[in-house]
Order: sequence, then structure tokens, then C-alpha cells
Amino acid sequence: MAGVSKTTVSRVLNNRGYISSQTRKKVHDAIEELHYSPNAVARQLFKKETKLVGLIFPSVDNLFFSELVAELEKRLFKLGFKVLIGNSMNDPEKERIYLKELIANQVDGLIVGAHNSNIEEYKITNLPIVAIDRVINDDVPIIASDNYQGGKLATELLIKKGAKNIIVTDGSLNLRTPAHDRRLAYEAVMKKNNLVPKTFIMDFCWDLETKRQAIKKMFEMNPQMDAVFATNDADAALIWQIAKRLNIRVPEELKIIGYDRANSTRILLPELLSVEQPIEEMADKAVKTLVKRTHGEKTEFKQVVPVSLWKG
Repeated sequence: MAGVSKTTVSRVLNNRGYISSQTRKKVHDAIEELHYSPNAVARQLFKKETKLVGLIFPSVDNLFFSELVAELEKRLFKLGFKVLIGNSMNDPEKERIYLKELIANQVDGLIVGAHNSNIEEYKITNLPIVAIDRVINDDVPIIASDNYQGGKLATELLIKKGAKNIIVTDGSLNLRTPAHDRRLAYEAVMKKNNLVPKTFIMDFCWDLETKRQAIKKMFEMNPQMDAVFATNDADAALIWQIAKRLNIRVPEELKIIGYDRANSTRILLPELLSVEQPIEEMADKAVKTLVKRTHGEKTEFKQVVPVSLWKG
């Protein structure tokens, strides 16, 4: 339509070399009339980058993960990346499918916080990967909050408030995650204060009704329990809910402290004591680390960000 060669069109589109104003106008007029737009995928493949980043997380309806994904997307967008989100729903097969699809779409990298284990595909891909609170393999960098300090602060606060029969909840012990340090710190503080530590497993992969039944069982098995350190806010909220149904007064008869403290939790359950993870700082470190990896730069294996207590 413009009456010029493909090479000339390419030079106009990429603003390379000398092009007369008359020729440039012909090309732009043709572009406007044809409603033409360059093939972004072809351009990106030519440059060997797609400006796409995959995010794989267990469940974006979890308040902590939804805010974390939002913060990651915001930072990646500012750097010119778009995101593809894999909501694994704690299903390892679904996570494998998402991983394969993201690799097939030639994403530039992955940020992963899913809670499934033994997924071999992570070990065979050459993609830059950053993990959040998850151990994937020995060469994938980890971003984590100071889980041990968080567990220590939570347990010490419950003891200071007079609790003696404190139970901690933890996820599957088979999952390789720094989050288990929350329980390890709890155990250390309990022993230091001559109290007996007791762990109740609340697998992150359980559905809501299974968790409710498990919490009821926890109350039945531990009638002397006067405090719970729930290692995530979602479980803490459920424990609070079940306690109310059992006519157990919180915090008079049962003290509860959680871990995460997303902004939405502050609004929905402002009374909940919790260890606050700095979501913005974790997202910032994850994105900066991924960008370094995509450029072939060396990164730290583990970066730990500080936590604090939220007392409402």
C-alpha cells in the first residue's frame, strides 16, 4: 500500500537509518489505514525475550498470596514485564501443567511460592527462577521473612500474656520451606521457659471443611489449651471462628496469634494478633533477584527480611 519494500517499512517502524519524510508519511498512512500493529511475539522471539514472567502460587484467594501477587505484578509491570499467573490450588499435577505451559510460552522467568513438593520439572528447566518461602533446589534463590524471629516473637508474647499450654500449628513436614522455622523457634522458646511444646499439623493443601474438622479435633484433644500460635493468618481466623462456636472466649480463655498480616486481614479481623511479613519488601527483593538472574548475574541464595509484631 505504501509502495515501498519490507526493509523500508522495517526501518520506519524501528526508526533506523535515513528515511525521507515523504516515505515515512506513506508508511504511517498505510499503517493507519490497515490498522496494522507489529507482531509482538515475533519481535520478542527475535530478541530472545518475551517480557513475560510466570507466577505460580498455591491460591490467590488466600489474602497473603493475593497481596503478594499484586505487589509482584505491580513491580514487574513498571519494568516492562507482563505476568501469567498459575493458581495451582495446592494440586501438584496442576502445578506441573502450569509449569510446562509457562515454559512453552517462553517466559523470561518464574517466581514461585506454591506449596507442592517433588516436582522434577523445576530441576530440568534452564529458566531463571526465584522462590518465596520455598526450597526448590540448591541453585534457586529464596526470599523469606525472618521466620525464626517471627516464631520467637509470637511465642514470647503469648507467654508474656500468661499462656502456658500453647499449641503451634504447622504445615506438612515433608514440604521443604523456611516457614518451618516458625515452629522451631516456638519449640526453643517453650523449652527455655520450661513449657511443653506441642505441634498440630494443619496441611495447607487441605480444603476448608477438612481444616474445620481438624481444628475441632484439636480442641477436643487439648482441653487445657490456653493459646494457639497459628503459623498463618488464614488458620488463625478459622481457629478463632471454631472457638466462638464452642463458646470459648477469645482472648480471655484462648489467646490466638497468627502470621502474615496482609492488609485485608487488618480490615477483616483487626483484633487478631499477628506476626507481620513485609509483603512489599519481599516482592521487591524477588523481582530484583529475578531480573539479575535473567541477566546472568550472581545472586544470594537466601535473602531474609525482618518481621514485626502486629498488636492491633
